[in-house]
Amino acid sequence: MSEPQTLPQAFQRHVAERPDVVALRTLGGAVSLTWRQYGDEVRRIAGGLAALGLKRGDVFAALLTNRPEFKLTEMAANHLGATTFSIYNTCSAEQIEYLLSHSGAKIVVTEQQYVERIKASGAAVDHLLVVEDGDVARLEPAADFDFEAAWKGVQPDDVLCMIYTSGTTGPPKGVEHTHRGAFGMAGALTSALPLNADDKVISYLPSAHAADRFVCYYFGTIYGTEITTVADMKQLPAALADVHPTVFAAVPRVWEKLKIGVELQVQANELLAAGFEAGAPQVIAAIRSKLGLDRVKWAVSGAAAIPPGVFAFLQKLDIPVTDIWGMSEIGLATAATPALAKAGTVGIPLPGYETRVLEDGELLIRAPFIMKGYRNDPEKTAEAIDADGWMHTGDVVEVDDEGFLKIVDRKKELIINAGGKNMSPVNIENAISAESMLIGAVMAIGDGRPYNVALITLDPEAAPVYAAKFGLEADPEVLVKDERVIAAVQAGVDAGNDKLSRIEQIKRFTLLPTLWESGGDELTPTGKLKRKPINAKYAAEIDELYARQDA
Repeated sequence: MSEPQTLPQAFQRHVAERPDVVALRTLGGAVSLTWRQYGDEVRRIAGGLAALGLKRGDVFAALLTNRPEFKLTEMAANHLGATTFSIYNTCSAEQIEYLLSHSGAKIVVTEQQYVERIKASGAAVDHLLVVEDGDVARLEPAADFDFEAAWKGVQPDDVLCMIYTSGTTGPPKGVEHTHRGAFGMAGALTSALPLNADDKVISYLPSAHAADRFVCYYFGTIYGTEITTVADMKQLPAALADVHPTVFAAVPRVWEKLKIGVELQVQANELLAAGFEAGAPQVIAAIRSKLGLDRVKWAVSGAAAIPPGVFAFLQKLDIPVTDIWGMSEIGLATAATPALAKAGTVGIPLPGYETRVLEDGELLIRAPFIMKGYRNDPEKTAEAIDADGWMHTGDVVEVDDEGFLKIVDRKKELIINAGGKNMSPVNIENAISAESMLIGAVMAIGDGRPYNVALITLDPEAAPVYAAKFGLEADPEVLVKDERVIAAVQAGVDAGNDKLSRIEQIKRFTLLPTLWESGGDELTPTGKLKRKPINAKYAAEIDELYARQDA
């Protein structure tokens, strides 16, 4: 078989060459499919979808948790040449209506818990398949269905998938990627961070997230890795202990919580603490093994740079971690091998990617495998990719003497204070949130102002733990009024401020009695701050922070 150029070709190669090797499983192995079994299911489901009218060029959508049915149905749809995309579980009915209408989706696969929301959206789709109702299990091909002809007819330049942007600056845009593009991105990433058929990965992020879709699903399929799906992110620690993955991807907050968790355990054991402080190899190895990270050959962190203190902690544990950077439109474009990684940077451009930095610091990227364009929006596509093929990322960067990039912030989100000083709100927010497990989302404010203030929320997972510790009701409105909780947050702010320049420091903050959840009023489905809506919603709280004159 020649080198694969489409996802179905890569998939079928593994089915043919490694039929008895486990390809797809769930936590604990309750579901475990070999490549042969995976292939048989994809053949059956593809035939059933074809019988429902799905064909090459059509759109297939999923609103699911991270479970095997996502991979099974999407792979089947891709074998028909259909374009696939996922909807975030937190999307409202109104958002679902926009996505399904804009994409032109013909079939949606979902779970019972989302059915009413989809129906409430009023979106017109040909078929709604509900996993618990057996709709997927009952799919069967027509007698004359030619599976081989279907998947062999898929072309490298067919649109493989869409990734819908967060919609922070207007309606979400459907980023289109081809099969050829996915293979180009896979080659670029694995030139620095190798993947092969012996690797094991955990797929736990939402499949609407570009990182999970590409690194775990597409790249995992291309190279034949074993994928373990985790439907609930709270099960991640158990999944790490179950799988002992060889590659792992996370966002800074996951690493921060890992650090705090280990430190709490170490503090509770004097012998362990002494060994850890001394860097005793056996102690370090035991901690890494207990975390389930003892077999990791590389781990990546994205969305924002790992705080230096957290990065140093992971290095002490000998966890080979590196920061990466990318966008839905371009894939993962910069990285360094863990051995060369520098704290606070996102590495260097991967092979195939060209970079330019404009006078204002904006990073431009060019590669033959970036997005095909935004679906049904040539105007926005032309705004993003200029006539010479450069993608204007909107990210402001700094480049050091060795060519390593540091992401400063989004071009449109920089704080320029009353004195004309430019600052990165993300850098400030990360410095504060990294210092306390209790601190959740933080938003720094200071544009046009004399000093910086912040809106701070409690972490949804840590809040109940602190409530139990202090004997309080696990209600944010109760917690934010407790002096011990306020003191713990203040300590985190003080520690974060110590790592910032004087002009960047948070002079005042308000601890909000609400928990900000991804997909809500304040956060996008990927956890990014909706800065303009937050400014509008909490205008009174912000004004109050500046009303006092004793800063």
